[in-house]
Amino acid sequence: MNSLSPNIFVESMSDTIRFYESIGFKLVMTVPEDGGDFVWAMMTNGAVTFMFQTFESLGEALPQISRNNGGSLLFYINLKNIRQFFENIKDKVSVLKGLEKTFYGATEFSILDNNNYVLTFAEDE
Repeated sequence: MNSLSPNIFVESMSDTIRFYESIGFKLVMTVPEDGGDFVWAMMTNGAVTFMFQTFESLGEALPQISRNNGGSLLFYINLKNIRQFFENIKDKVSVLKGLEKTFYGATEFSILDNNNYVLTFAEDE
């Protein structure tokens, strides 16, 4: 195995792209390639890649996939310069848990994205 790129189902592609751009992700690929009514998008920040797809584009395929925002998971993202990153985004997002040092030595904080998914950012300082 070489990588993991979650494909996250969302209600609004434009809101999702705006949110992730606000925390430093870059839009690298979309379907369709232009026009703005995207049904799928790939965004990256460093070595982290997320794919987003609209619930609507699923149609009747894969009925096992929940059609609800959010989920019983969180995305754990390691990065460098966590304190600067936190300062850059804290006023743009819903912070669930501020910067804190964990018992296992990482500095972390958690936010809620625009689709009710939890993103936890961490750095071993």
